[in-house]
Amino acid sequence: MVTDGTIRRAAGVRLLRDDVVVHEGNLASLKRFQDDVREVQSGQECGMSIENYQDIKGWDVIVAFEGKEIARTL
Repeated sequence: MVTDGTIRRAAGVRLLRDDVVVHEGNLASLKRFQDDVREVQSGQECGMSIENYQDIKGWDVIVAFEGKEIARTL
């Protein structure tokens, strides 16, 4: 269940277990009703898999984020 914001397929994710970061990586897939989707809005359920990580438990929290490069200015 997406509780806040939007999750996009290109997002980076952190897997939290008991408020400790267990794994950080990228989403491998994002699905809604068995269809691949680009994004899922707040309040909707979805399925996701994380690249190079399989040990997800039912009580884990997944935090999605996007990084932006900002040109340095003086």
